[in-house]
Amino acid sequence: MADDNAEWWRGCVIYQIYPRSFQDTTGDGSGDLRGIASKLAHVASLGVDAIWLSPFFKSPMADMGYDVSDYTAVDPMFGTSEEFDAVVAEAHRLGLKVIIDQVLSHSSDRHEWFVESRSSRDSPKADWYVWADPRPDGTAPNNWLSVFGGPAWEWDATRRQYYMHNFLASQPDLNFHNPEVQDALLETVRFWLERGVDGFRLDTVNYYVHDRWLRSNPPQASSVAGTNTEANPYLHQEHLFDKTQPENLAFLRRFRALLDGYEGRAAVGEVGDEDRSLQTLAAYTAGGDKLDMCYTFDLLGPQFSAAHVRGCVEAFERAVSDGWVCWAFSNHDVVRHVTRWTKPGGDLEAVAKFSIALLSCLRGSVCLYQGEELGLEEAELAFEDLRDPYGIRFWPGFKGRDGCRTPMVWEKGADNAGFSTGRPWLPVPDSHRARAVDVQNGEEKSVLASYRAMLALRKQHVALVQGSIRFLDAEGDVLAFIREGGGEKLLCVFNFADEPANWPLPQDVDVAETVDLGGTGAVLQDNKILSLPPLGCFLGRAG
Repeated sequence: MADDNAEWWRGCVIYQIYPRSFQDTTGDGSGDLRGIASKLAHVASLGVDAIWLSPFFKSPMADMGYDVSDYTAVDPMFGTSEEFDAVVAEAHRLGLKVIIDQVLSHSSDRHEWFVESRSSRDSPKADWYVWADPRPDGTAPNNWLSVFGGPAWEWDATRRQYYMHNFLASQPDLNFHNPEVQDALLETVRFWLERGVDGFRLDTVNYYVHDRWLRSNPPQASSVAGTNTEANPYLHQEHLFDKTQPENLAFLRRFRALLDGYEGRAAVGEVGDEDRSLQTLAAYTAGGDKLDMCYTFDLLGPQFSAAHVRGCVEAFERAVSDGWVCWAFSNHDVVRHVTRWTKPGGDLEAVAKFSIALLSCLRGSVCLYQGEELGLEEAELAFEDLRDPYGIRFWPGFKGRDGCRTPMVWEKGADNAGFSTGRPWLPVPDSHRARAVDVQNGEEKSVLASYRAMLALRKQHVALVQGSIRFLDAEGDVLAFIREGGGEKLLCVFNFADEPANWPLPQDVDVAETVDLGGTGAVLQDNKILSLPPLGCFLGRAG
């Protein structure tokens, strides 16, 4: 981790907690804030620097808390404001920063702002959401689509207008063209700054501002050619007008100015922008006056190869001159990476250990998702067990996000693996029990042990936390690069293949000392040829 200063976030490791699935202390089957506080010692034992809490705000839970009805209240499901304060206090006692989700692009339709906005076209908050008249034939104002299926417009019989929603119809989009809306949202951010949080994860950060002229999106070229086979028609459009508008930069500057009024605070944005994500990330993190860092979905997909990782990282390095990236392989919205990347019949634990070694060596900050330190695979759930509206809408072509949101497994032999004494809101898979924390705590070669070892090693080397990155040419499915900084130069080599690989060191690279990666089986012969087993890794001090 960086020194404990204003830039603690640069190179830090963040652990994402999904509150509803972390630890239940009341027996109602849903995790809560008291449960989080009780398990933070486990998180700290990993060697991470910060926690990110997914939403715990008051909400009808139509989208599992990403539909906020009160930005400054804790939902009773999770506890009280005082219990949130206790989480912050315990995290800080353990040396952990606290990052909380901010869902600013939209609210719940039960938020008092929307209730007032929809009540009348003349209400004081009439223009706080995105309203538009129908076309002459009564249809929606344009062709914009919702990420969760269907048009991005919902008819309201009271105002006799359509309102915009990028996600569920119960998640109306706020109108960022209205300065009063920006002011009100920034005041909710100030509320949590005053409460002692260290940073914010900004949900769908490029969705805040829409095209004020409501121009329709053009089709994606792949869709026109008939090659787009995605289950979701949203991906058939080129989203030029419903998100990622230039006016968003001005709001991000306002957001940053607010944070800069408090010592040592930071913000990471979630950028979902299809083919333009890196350009958007560059714009949102450049100049030191907007976001500190962003993450994209580039490494959250099914591609698992040296060429893909190199392509993503090099594209970022080219696009972003003075910004910063946060890399993640899993989160609450995607299939867990060991499932995405382990071939049928493959070694899931080997992929998990390989992944944390790779992630720890990439240039950028790191975000881990709860349970990945145990090597948890995606849960297979029956349709009747689903709670995710996204999955329910697109089943069976898309199974939704519940498979990565199942409860943490703490004790193999306990009811519900120690998560809850009641019936969990999502099932606990039997296959997860064998990977419970209490089992892996006693295993020297477990996935959990690998996570602790790799994160400790990362902290020991400034070059890995904040150094530069330079890729080296390699044949086959081998990824090789140099990390340099703080007076040290490290050679990092990864074999993505299912077969052994031999990689000749370039003439200008020699290894002065091998850095132990916990017995991955890599052998350096005569300082000339590196022999790597399948999914083998190597780290050495380079000359």
